[in-house]
Amino acid sequence: MRFNWVTKYRLGLALVAVVLIMSFVKVPGIMYNGSAEQMENHQDQQKSEPQQLTIILERVYLDGEISEEVVLDSYWSIENFWAKYDQWQLVDMDESTMVFRKQEDDISPLLKANGYFGLSEDGVLTIFNGRPDRSRIIQSFFQIDVKKLESNKQEELLQGIPIKTKDRYVEVLETFKPYSKQE
Repeated sequence: MRFNWVTKYRLGLALVAVVLIMSFVKVPGIMYNGSAEQMENHQDQQKSEPQQLTIILERVYLDGEISEEVVLDSYWSIENFWAKYDQWQLVDMDESTMVFRKQEDDISPLLKANGYFGLSEDGVLTIFNGRPDRSRIIQSFFQIDVKKLESNKQEELLQGIPIKTKDRYVEVLETFKPYSKQE
């Protein structure tokens, strides 16, 4: 499986490199539409103007949230372009857009701002956007055996446990894992 992914990734990079190189250089044997004068003007523009691509940057967080940032990027050299995105994984591309993805070792900004652990109506440990009473569910984890829960832990979940950091996220999951129902 890894070999296939690596091969596809390398082929994708090679394809992008070929397309970008062809946009900078007249390749012998390739037919160009338009007059010789138009072609010279186009080549002059390419030398005096940087190339532009639409870049979509996807960040995948530990809690499953995905943020997307769209950037119009200009570049003069392909080496500088690839160096800029060397920490990202290329996942999709066409002639004017490239999509890169990165796994973040953190919780999403949404959770930091307004995420709360709580119990759903059927006793599943859940993250809510806001306090658990009537808020939108973001993510569900596992069924909790409420009969085994100490009353103070049950009350904490009913009120909602705020999530401000990755450490707090992991701590709460580890705290309630022993109370999960085994199916």
